[in-house]
Amino acid sequence: MPRLSRLEEITDLRTVWQNDAKDFTEWLAKEDNINLLSEASGLEFSAEETHSPVGKLSVDILASESGTNRRIIIINNFSATDDSGLGRLITLAAGKNADVIIWIVRHANDEQKAAVEWLNSRTRNNTGIFLCEIKLFRIGASEPAVKFEVITRPNNWAKEVRKISEDATNIEKLRFDYWNAFQDYAFDGGSNPKFASSYKRWQTSSNYGVVFGTGRSGCSIIIAKTRDDLEAGLNISDDRELFSYLLSCKDDIESECGINFDWLELSDKKGNRIRTKKSPASLSEKSSWPEQFDWIMSSVLTIRDIFGKYIKEYDNE
Repeated sequence: MPRLSRLEEITDLRTVWQNDAKDFTEWLAKEDNINLLSEASGLEFSAEETHSPVGKLSVDILASESGTNRRIIIINNFSATDDSGLGRLITLAAGKNADVIIWIVRHANDEQKAAVEWLNSRTRNNTGIFLCEIKLFRIGASEPAVKFEVITRPNNWAKEVRKISEDATNIEKLRFDYWNAFQDYAFDGGSNPKFASSYKRWQTSSNYGVVFGTGRSGCSIIIAKTRDDLEAGLNISDDRELFSYLLSCKDDIESECGINFDWLELSDKKGNRIRTKKSPASLSEKSSWPEQFDWIMSSVLTIRDIFGKYIKEYDNE
């Protein structure tokens, strides 16, 4: 008979993280760790910024969702057991104009559950709050293992597609159809297996742009669809040193990509853009959509792989 060990819960989280605002936040922001929370919530996102200020307060982690432009905030509150965290959460969500809030606690009490359920019942279709417990386990003398357990989530979140209102403009409806068709083409059509295995479906909307993760905090790939053009670009949030490094490698990067990019240093804003365009790329000519979809997938993978190599070199220096 095989000898089985007993699964033991570690009730004192401070044996691993001394401080939730610092130690836990820095741990969670790492790609492998935030992916655990991403899988538990059913959303695909990556960390963009830690300790993002809102007046005298700060958001523990500011994140972006792949495939949409929804802004996600993650609030770590596992050291507190009272309801003061809810007021802080609402203040931070308003300060960041957040679409999705993930509230991490040690143990969700009945009052917190009721409050989150009430808020979710009164938010828009593409907005919601996740109440999530964090737990630690070990088997025998093994290293601790973490588990995120979603206690409360927005109503019908996994199934609901954002509704287009009756008074939406024709172009909004067309964009909704465009991104819906793109997902069918990309994930069901089998035209680019590498793309389909790298990303997953998102909640379709009528937004003009979608966002794909790169695996690095602060860097995201943005695809923008206007009426007549397509744009693919790398967005670098508040890291001018990284942008300068990539710019110094411009000739090599463009040679490997086979693309001439526009390098946009946005001095009056946070972040910089590196972009390329496909024109014409009509939104109204549905017969040209498959060609556009192929360009999108190819551009996303090229930017992720080639720029990713140089970003890794920069991070290792």
